[in-house]
Amino acid sequence: MEVKTSLLDNMIGVGDMVLLEPLSEDSFIENLRNRFDHNEIYTYIGSVVISMNPYRSLPIYTPDKVEEYRNRNFYELSPHIYALADEAYRSLRDQDKDQCILITGESGAGKTEASKLVMSYVAAVCGKGQEVNKVKEQLLQSNPVLEAFGNAKTVRNDNSSRFGKYMDIEFDFKGDPLGGVISNYLLEKSRVVKQPRGERNFHVFYQLLSGASDDTLKKLKLDRDFSKYNYLSLDSAAVNGLDDAANFRTVKNAMQIVGFMEDEVQSVLELVAAVLKLGNIEFKPESRCNGSDESRIKDKNDLKEMCELLGIEQSVLERAFSYRTVEAKLEKVSTTLNVSQAYYARDALAKNLYSRLFSWLVTRINESIKAQPKARHKVMGVLDIYGFEIFEENSFEQFIINYCNEKLQQIFIELTLREEQEEYIREGIEWTNIEYFNNAIICDLIENHQSGILAMLDEECLRPGTVTDETFLDKLNTICALHQHFESRLSKNSKYITDHSLPHNCFRIQHYAGKVLYRAEGFVDKNNDLLYRDLSQAMYKANHSLIKQLFPEGNPAKVNLKRPPTAGFQFKASVGTLMRNLQTKNPNYIRCIKPNDKKASHIFTDSLVCHQVRYLGLMENVRVRRAGYAFRQAYEPCLERYKMLCKRTWPHWRGPAREGVEVLMAGLQVSAEEFSYGRSKIFIRNPRSLFFLEERRRQCLQDLAALIQKIYRGWKCRTHFLLLKKSQIVVSAWYRRYAQQKKYQKIKSATTVVQSYTRGWQARKLLRELKYQKRCKEAVTTIAAFWHGTQARMELRRLKQEARNKHAVTVIWAYWQGTKVRRDYRKFFRANAGKKIYDFTIQRIMQKYFLGLKSTMPSMSPIDKSWPARPYRFLDGVHTELRTVFHHWRCKKYRSQFTEEKKAVYEEKLEASEIFKDKKALYPSSVSQPFRGDYLEISKNPKYQKLNSTMEEKVLMADVVNKINRANGKGTARIFLLTKNSLVLADQKTGQVKASVPLPDLTSVSVSTQSDGFFALKLKEGSASAIKGDFLLSSEHLIEIITKLHRTGATAADSEQLNINISDEFLVQFKHDKVCVKFIQGAPKNGNSASCKRKNNRLLEVSVPTTA
Repeated sequence: MEVKTSLLDNMIGVGDMVLLEPLSEDSFIENLRNRFDHNEIYTYIGSVVISMNPYRSLPIYTPDKVEEYRNRNFYELSPHIYALADEAYRSLRDQDKDQCILITGESGAGKTEASKLVMSYVAAVCGKGQEVNKVKEQLLQSNPVLEAFGNAKTVRNDNSSRFGKYMDIEFDFKGDPLGGVISNYLLEKSRVVKQPRGERNFHVFYQLLSGASDDTLKKLKLDRDFSKYNYLSLDSAAVNGLDDAANFRTVKNAMQIVGFMEDEVQSVLELVAAVLKLGNIEFKPESRCNGSDESRIKDKNDLKEMCELLGIEQSVLERAFSYRTVEAKLEKVSTTLNVSQAYYARDALAKNLYSRLFSWLVTRINESIKAQPKARHKVMGVLDIYGFEIFEENSFEQFIINYCNEKLQQIFIELTLREEQEEYIREGIEWTNIEYFNNAIICDLIENHQSGILAMLDEECLRPGTVTDETFLDKLNTICALHQHFESRLSKNSKYITDHSLPHNCFRIQHYAGKVLYRAEGFVDKNNDLLYRDLSQAMYKANHSLIKQLFPEGNPAKVNLKRPPTAGFQFKASVGTLMRNLQTKNPNYIRCIKPNDKKASHIFTDSLVCHQVRYLGLMENVRVRRAGYAFRQAYEPCLERYKMLCKRTWPHWRGPAREGVEVLMAGLQVSAEEFSYGRSKIFIRNPRSLFFLEERRRQCLQDLAALIQKIYRGWKCRTHFLLLKKSQIVVSAWYRRYAQQKKYQKIKSATTVVQSYTRGWQARKLLRELKYQKRCKEAVTTIAAFWHGTQARMELRRLKQEARNKHAVTVIWAYWQGTKVRRDYRKFFRANAGKKIYDFTIQRIMQKYFLGLKSTMPSMSPIDKSWPARPYRFLDGVHTELRTVFHHWRCKKYRSQFTEEKKAVYEEKLEASEIFKDKKALYPSSVSQPFRGDYLEISKNPKYQKLNSTMEEKVLMADVVNKINRANGKGTARIFLLTKNSLVLADQKTGQVKASVPLPDLTSVSVSTQSDGFFALKLKEGSASAIKGDFLLSSEHLIEIITKLHRTGATAADSEQLNINISDEFLVQFKHDKVCVKFIQGAPKNGNSASCKRKNNRLLEVSVPTTA
């Protein structure tokens, strides 16, 4: 089976439109439809690739496909964008030719995706390495950033590029990428302030509101609700299949990969948020005393938040929105702005801010991806720009875009013809002039320095006096009236006066792609693109570093009174630079077409495709390619493909390839007018000749296939027969071997049986003889054994009789001796028998008592008071003493388990018991509560960090207490701190120290006998601490505080024992007066806690709730 080696094999329709026969617009469209229906979205026009947008994913961009098209001839495989990318890359790498890939088509045709595919293919086939991979990743990741800020959802495309992009990718001598440079053209900045119905603003606004974290939105002073921003259209805010939140994360990651710093990303997001805030600023009219109108901002909240984001004084920006300063030489004139002018200034600032931010992003990306200027670089340019646009209403933007496409068409025709001419000269073919439509006359109509439309528009914008769109149109009608490609109702040309399809405020230009009607309204304003100097200067005053870079003209030290260049002038200069750049490179073209307006797969709209084919000039392209020779091919592949058509060249031609082709064409009797021989290629003039060769080749291949099948079938049958014959011989040999083996095994088995029977008979005979000899020996042994046994038993009976006789004598002697002894000692036994029996009984009782006590011993808990009952009264003293000894022993064992900290806690509890037990009603409730000491965690709590730093010693007690005011009896919260040498009272809120008392100055503490938490700290008279008098305090941890005070005072070397006074009535010294504090039982007003109330100057009464 022949390997597929040409786009002519198994074609669906015609893969190269140059070979289309017959050539007409209908056959052209039908061929595109046929290929589109079979998922063939790529078609060639010579070296030009037509790309149809399938609006779905196709499995034709896999790594296997990349390898399939790698290093292959352009026409070797079926049409694919990878073939063009590979051809361009190999020409750049091997032939040292700079390349450019021009991608054109209208919005939604797939230009952006095509540029991504080209870049991804080049990245896949070029070299590897850490540095190279980093450069490739940065080049690829620049796309998501630019798409977020430069793409938007339109009625034709959910990801429409609203700017033109040209990227120069720079390579080294090996073909590895070194970096790149991006140029942007004509960002559609009017979309920032207004979007057509059914379309969205730029993606980044929706991505920021959907994907940013709550913390980020809070910093940017934004809300997730799209409806709160005037610049965002709501009817199409959500797009099916578009995840703005995920895309925002992708963009942030791409910016990080490209090389943006964190502060730069934050600055960019702040400017995006500022644009949204700017759109919410609204104005209201206000009349001045002189009768003139001025504007004022309605709600200044959005203005305030925007100024905070950008670091601008609110008053400066507010004045810039209300006044305009005009400078002329040494004079300055300040005028007020009415509401419409204020809105114009606001929108102009928003458009300029976003447009300059986008330009800064492109510049910043270029800084990251630019190549090092070490040696000469090879360059591949990729141009992704608007296609030709014809809308129902066409304005300045469409005029500029169509002018750019006119220039691209001009350079396309020129470069295509030049390429054709160079190939003819290189191959030695006679060159004949090709007639084609030269659109230079249209380009001259637009860009002529004297009478061009752009020149007149600039002249109209710069002249003094009243300038309107109508005056501009009048000028066009005067100067361009007789131009054959210009039409207007108001021109001097009479044939257009009655043309009702041409409104009075419009003009029409006959472009190469068709006639386009332009509405003159807005041409002057959009070309001026003015931003008031007051706003520029206000922006320059911002503290935001990025704003200063975006508005350098606002620097007061560098005021330039010269009018800035117009938008048309700037774009014309950019297009001129682009054209000069493209003319230095070898061009490669991708023409993108969208099959329908519904963005749906499997739908092909003939009228829409026909419209695009016309304005892309594809038919003109085919005619130019076919004007000379429709098909050309190198001699080697041509001979290899068609050699079976001639007997002299089949199956092998031994001579030069050109001679073989000449023999082949002579044998086929093709007319000499239909082809020409070049130096390395054969040129075929008419597609019919090529199809004649293909048809003859197809018939010949069928005949060859039948011959191959016949020979193959004969070979296969003979091979099968020989295999059967060989198999029969092998089977026979194996069977004979098997039969002989079976016979041998049978004889061997019989011999073995006979041998076994003979050996068995001999063995049994020998066994009988051995058994007889063994029985004889056993009989002799048995008789001897019986005889020896009889002799032994007789001797044993004799010895037993002798032993019985001796034992009888011994027993009789023992009984006689016992009787004799008992008779002699009978009198002594009767005297001591009772005492012996008593002592033995007592001993047994004590033994039983101790063994029983061992098994009934109580637990090891010191609080377990159980003890076994005593069994006998005479053990009463021992029983009590043992109980005491056991209790002391288990207490010692329990204490030995204590740590030092736990021992200190129990000592404090013991000391509290000695002080308050049976004296203070509050004490029982405190027994079960552990003494924590530091209730505020002062060393860990950041709130008290400053207070903790002032304490030089370890804090033993930290709690919140209430300091009682003698004037009204009310409490004030204070922090109570106790250290080894002093106690401190501090403010709870601020942590400021209010009082510090050394412990030696503390003489006593007074408390009541009831369940309240009040206590008085009495200070030594005459001490520095006693100037303001004693302290009356209240705490929930009174027992612990006083216990720690008592212990700390007792352990201090220079202080006396602290006295604890427990009484329901005691005196407290407040400055110069002594006040009696009296405790009574009653029903306090504030619930279950004690309350203090002033009765008179000398009495404070504390009401304590009655305990049940």
